[in-house]
Amino acid sequence: MEFGLNEDQRLVDQSLRGFLADAVGMDQIRDMAEKRTGFDPKLWSGLCELGLPGLMIPEHLGGAGLGMLEAAVVAEALGHAAATAPFAGACVMAPLAILLGGSEEQQQQWLPAMARGEARLGVACGALSGATGTADLSLSGTQLSGQVSGVLDSGGANHVLVFLDDGKAMIVALDDTSDNMGATLTPRPSLDRTRPLADLTLENVEVVALDNVGDAMEMAHRVLDAGRLMLAADTLGAGQCMLEKAVEYAHQRVQFGRIIASYQAVKHMCAEMAAALEPCRSLVWYGAHIQAGDDPVERRVLACLAKSHLAEVGRDVTRTATEVHGGMGFTDLMGLHFWFKRISFDRQVLGGPERCRQEAAQIQGWMAA
Repeated sequence: MEFGLNEDQRLVDQSLRGFLADAVGMDQIRDMAEKRTGFDPKLWSGLCELGLPGLMIPEHLGGAGLGMLEAAVVAEALGHAAATAPFAGACVMAPLAILLGGSEEQQQQWLPAMARGEARLGVACGALSGATGTADLSLSGTQLSGQVSGVLDSGGANHVLVFLDDGKAMIVALDDTSDNMGATLTPRPSLDRTRPLADLTLENVEVVALDNVGDAMEMAHRVLDAGRLMLAADTLGAGQCMLEKAVEYAHQRVQFGRIIASYQAVKHMCAEMAAALEPCRSLVWYGAHIQAGDDPVERRVLACLAKSHLAEVGRDVTRTATEVHGGMGFTDLMGLHFWFKRISFDRQVLGGPERCRQEAAQIQGWMAA
């Protein structure tokens, strides 16, 4: 059976890419890299008008009621544009966690505000994703203390969804109107300056626990899998953009009286990038599509394999596209490094390829946990 995008999904893709083509240019990317906030209020406002924050939120709660495949299409478009906007954590992982683990009252409280773009949640997975850094948290009643590093989508966040080691999820308020003076979110530099991570420090902070969770670890893994798929799709979009930039440059650059695109070696380099990226789209789309299925093993394995495979392909594409540009590929003038760093960021966040492959092997019983 042929698998592809339906008319509504193509419309989502075309509308978003058209908006990003106008809203995100090299000057905007450089400006956000210089500010290092990871959040552009003007861009976020435009994405809210398109309904992006409510993409996966049910219609009766103010969202679009779409699914993981549509989210993957959006992530690919954002990666292609190198857009500085919270998405994987704020628009996919956090809503999914509340849908899976929140009570009806919590869903009514949080999801409409998230769909409007008013409640923006960063996500801290801590040790669940195999990330390096601090992940030392302790819960006493309704108060949470400790530290966790690597908060995703921390730019512009007014809340953080924190996962404990046992899979339990807590929402921490960061805004000035809350009583949580013991919650401190400290941005820290990351390889991708347009998407900084952050460290969260908590001292006896009142938290809201998602209180309708059956199997907390199962819910946490589903949310983690969704985030990994979004990063894989983001890498796919960024890699496609680097390929396009390499092909465009090859048709402009003249060497020894000929455009370099006429040389067989350059043709081979571009063809190899295209051949490596094309099957990745099927992998990401199917991995997103299967998340609505009933098989937890298949869901997790596909998410892990998509994340790990795109990490490797993305690294190869970044290297080859830079080589096509020659020395110019390393200059800020070309701006190629923004996509290079974006792919490198996606590779490590929420677990590197080695971690993801190890988890996939353990899930299928090929190695001990």
